[in-house]
Amino acid sequence: MTDRIVGLFLLAISIWYGVTAGDYEASFGDPLGPAAFPIMLSVPAAILSLTMIIRPDEEPAWVTGKPLLLQVGAVSLLLAYAGFLEVLGFPLATFIAVALLGRILRSSWSKSIASAAIMSAFLFLAFDKLLGLPLPLLPEFVS
Repeated sequence: MTDRIVGLFLLAISIWYGVTAGDYEASFGDPLGPAAFPIMLSVPAAILSLTMIIRPDEEPAWVTGKPLLLQVGAVSLLLAYAGFLEVLGFPLATFIAVALLGRILRSSWSKSIASAAIMSAFLFLAFDKLLGLPLPLLPEFVS
């Protein structure tokens, strides 16, 4: 029953996400428009949620203990990342998020920091320079 409830919830969110994405407008000249990516995400999300509704797990095992805390920590970190993205700027917010996610996934500090530095630089260059999507470079208190 829990799979079906979660599936219905995710289906409603993915339909809402896809429908509201059609109203997105951007000032830069993206040929597909800013709605293309959210719509492309909403379709597989809806299909996967329908799978949860139609073919639920017979006996789902709920996560408890430390794995539950790690999952809550990861989701909380991603929500905080979305909230601090403009405040801290894309490179710094991404660096912090990737480094902490690496630690949540039990990577060493050195590997987490190295991957965070590479990912934040690569993603900023890819989105801002190659794709032309304007991202905040510096924290608000600096700019």
